[in-house]
Amino acid sequence: MKKVIAILVFLVLAFAALFAGKKVWNALFKEESVIVYSTQKAKTGAMRRTISATGTVEPEELVNVGAQIGGMITTFGKDADGKTVDYGSRVKAGGLLAKIDDTLYSAECEAAQANCLQAEASIGSSEANLKQAKAKYELAEANWKRAEKLSPQGIMSKSESDSAFSEYNSAKAAEALAEANVKQAKAQLAAAAASLSKAKRNIEYCTIASPVDGVIIDRRVNIGQTVNASMNAPSLFLIARDLKRMQVWVSVNEADIGEIRPGGKVEFTVDAFPGRIFKGTILKTRLNATMSQNVVTYVVEIETDNSDGTLLPYLTANVKFILDERENALMLPNAAFRFVPEGVVTPAPEPGKKTVWIKEGSNIRPISLVTGLNDGTNTEIQADSLPEGAEVITGAKKVTKSEAAGPRGGESTNPFLPKMPSSARGKKK
Repeated sequence: MKKVIAILVFLVLAFAALFAGKKVWNALFKEESVIVYSTQKAKTGAMRRTISATGTVEPEELVNVGAQIGGMITTFGKDADGKTVDYGSRVKAGGLLAKIDDTLYSAECEAAQANCLQAEASIGSSEANLKQAKAKYELAEANWKRAEKLSPQGIMSKSESDSAFSEYNSAKAAEALAEANVKQAKAQLAAAAASLSKAKRNIEYCTIASPVDGVIIDRRVNIGQTVNASMNAPSLFLIARDLKRMQVWVSVNEADIGEIRPGGKVEFTVDAFPGRIFKGTILKTRLNATMSQNVVTYVVEIETDNSDGTLLPYLTANVKFILDERENALMLPNAAFRFVPEGVVTPAPEPGKKTVWIKEGSNIRPISLVTGLNDGTNTEIQADSLPEGAEVITGAKKVTKSEAAGPRGGESTNPFLPKMPSSARGKKK
C-alpha cells in the first residue's frame, strides 16, 4: 500500500514539474505576435436593395358556384374536353356542372299549374255572378224609382213601396259582393301564377351551370350527396376564371410597408420549380392589416403572367420587392465598414459618408467614402472617393511571426485561408 502511494506522489510531482517548466520556457522564449490583415479591392457588379417576404400564389379571379335549392346530386356534366366534370376540368360559361333531383319541384310545378287553372275558372264563375247581380240590381233600381212616383199618389201601398226599397238595397249589396268575388278570384290567379313561376324557377335551379369560362379548382360534392340550401347557399364548385393571370398575396411587415408602391418590380421563386425566377408587378396594398403576436402585417397583391401555365394555385412564393437597383456599381463588402483596428478610435466620418481602413505597405489609415445602395452584403461607393488600386481591410487576426511567415522561410500565408497539405505542396511545381 505504501508503495502505491509513493508512486502516485511521484507522478503528481512529475506533472507539476513539467507544467512549471513549460511556463518558464514560454516566459523566457515567448514568440512575438503580429497582426495579419485580410483585404479586398472594390469590384463592380449589379446591386439591388430589396425587401424579402413570403406569400401565396392565388388565381386572379375565383367564382364560388353554389346551389339555391336543396336536393340530391344526381349527375355531373361534361367539361370542354367531353369528360365528366372534376378537379382541373376546363368549363365554358353556361355549361352543365351538376344536376339536382327535380322530382319534388316538378310535382310542385304541376300543383301550381292546377291552381292556376282553378283560379281562372273561379274568375269566370265570379264574373258570371257579377253580371247576374248587376241585372238584378238594375231591375230593383227601376222598381224602386217607380215606387217613389206611385206611392205619393196612393196608387201603391206603403208596404209595397218598402218592399221595393228593400229589394233595391239587397240587389246593390249583391252586386258589390259579386265585384269583390271577381277581385278575389283574380288575386288567387296572381298567387297561383307566382307559385307556378317559383316552381318553374326551382326546376331551373336544379341545373347547376358554370357562370364563366374557367378551370375547376375544387369540387365539393359527390353524386348521391344531398345539399341543403335552407340557411346559406352551399358551395359546390370553385372555379378560377383565368389561370393565365395569377396573383401573389404577400404579407409585409409594417416596418417595410412604407416602401411598397403600386407598379413596383417584384421577383419571386417557388419550391416546385427551383432555379426559376418569376417576375411580377405590385398591384395594390390591402388596408385591412392583421396583427399576430404584436406584429402588424399588410397583404400586398402582386400580378404576374402565367401564360405557360407553370404556376399552380396556392404555391408558396419567396418574394423579393426590388426597391432600387444599379448596374455596374462599384462596391465593397459590408465587413469593410464594420472593421475597426483594435485600440484605435475611428474618426467620425463626414455627413453622408462612411469610414473604411486601407492598407498602405505595413501601415493602415482610415478614409471616408460616399456610399449608396446596401444589399445586405455589399455597399455601393463612388469611384472617385477610393484611391485607385486601394486594398480595403475587411478583417484582422493576431498570429505569431512563424505563422505569418508560413511553412517556408519568408513565404507569407493568409491565416484566413485553409493550409495546403504538405504532400500537395511537395508535388507543386
